Amino acid sequence: MGSGLLRFRLILMNFLEFAIWGAYLTCMGTYLASHNLAANIGVFYSIQGVVSIFMPALMGVIADRWIPAQKTLGICHIVAGVAMIGAGYYGVMSGETVQFAPLFGLYALGVAFYMPTLAISNAVAYNALDRAGLDTIKTYPPIRIFGTVGFIVSMLFVDWFGFQNSAAQFVVSGVLGIVLGVYAFTLPHCDVGSATEKKSLVEVLGLNAFALFKQKKMALFFIFSMLLGVSLQITNGFANPFLASFEDISQYADTFGVKHANTLISISQVSETLCILLIPFCLHRYGIKRVMLIAMFAWVFRFAFFGLGNPGNGVWLFVLSCIVYGVAFDFFNISGSLFVDKETNVEIRASAQGLFMLMTNGVGATIGTLMAQMVVNRFVYSQTEPMLIWQGWQTSWYVFSGYALVVAVLFALIFKYKHQLDK
Repeated sequence: MGSGLLRFRLILMNFLEFAIWGAYLTCMGTYLASHNLAANIGVFYSIQGVVSIFMPALMGVIADRWIPAQKTLGICHIVAGVAMIGAGYYGVMSGETVQFAPLFGLYALGVAFYMPTLAISNAVAYNALDRAGLDTIKTYPPIRIFGTVGFIVSMLFVDWFGFQNSAAQFVVSGVLGIVLGVYAFTLPHCDVGSATEKKSLVEVLGLNAFALFKQKKMALFFIFSMLLGVSLQITNGFANPFLASFEDISQYADTFGVKHANTLISISQVSETLCILLIPFCLHRYGIKRVMLIAMFAWVFRFAFFGLGNPGNGVWLFVLSCIVYGVAFDFFNISGSLFVDKETNVEIRASAQGLFMLMTNGVGATIGTLMAQMVVNRFVYSQTEPMLIWQGWQTSWYVFSGYALVVAVLFALIFKYKHQLDK
């Protein structure tokens, strides 16, 4: 297979991988809120963090030991796709009488098998590029960008076809998942490990990385990773319902941001793509700790701009919030990953990266969405008047912004790390 064809095939894999997620991640909250399940938005989003604690490790072991990674990827996507289509079908057929338990059960099953594919798809890509003799560090990032493109395209598709407020968004995700599941079986073969390899269960599951907590520097880093992870899924879960709530305020009901919230929010993903290009310069110029601090303060502005803005003459504040999201999300995730790579021994480097993801996207994101739900329930869903609901949303965004500010200040004061700046 030529390198050009291989790149195209991996681009298609990444495009579909994240298009599956983009179909529902930013608009599911609006569907739930409009179908009497607003109090459960945090539960739906937190399950992603819960399954991320154990499913990627479990599926990773299966892919390493018994079933080649490309086939594991295919199986996971097909199972997840069927479950998501089931959730969408149930939601559409139930209409306004949709119940939490069956919808959540099918959705949770889909998410449980989807989340491991984020890591497995990387393994499949790295394996294919290595076999082709290509440098993964140089070759893969331009391929991975098409994942974000897929996410954006899927968001726009769901928006402009009117599925933001419908369970049909799950059907779109499920169909894409099955397509990728079938396609994955045609991807380049990945070898499995020898059955004679002797590793403890602790080593296989990557739990030996927890020994890093014995080092004060690493313990503080992982604790702050968890604290920052609290912020990661809040806007994914609540930004769309927030914008949709303006529909009940006459002066904003027909504004673009209310009618096409997903399109407005997609600026966040565009920013994310562009901010990746800034990271090398910022790391060389400011160092890892300062770049992580920039990310933390970006979360402060991300939430505050939502609180200050409106879909009318204040829509520019929403746009600014979306722009700073790229800095908030990318700068910490990538600089944090580089910090882990730099500060850990090669023997546990992969496990340490897994621990970093577990603390941010697993433990942190789970706590964050559940706590955010409590805040929103207290200030927003306890109200019935449109203007009071808006005020409740403002208070909630300021609470989230204040939390991010406290974490940023504590990180600046407590986390000690010297970085030699490039000349």
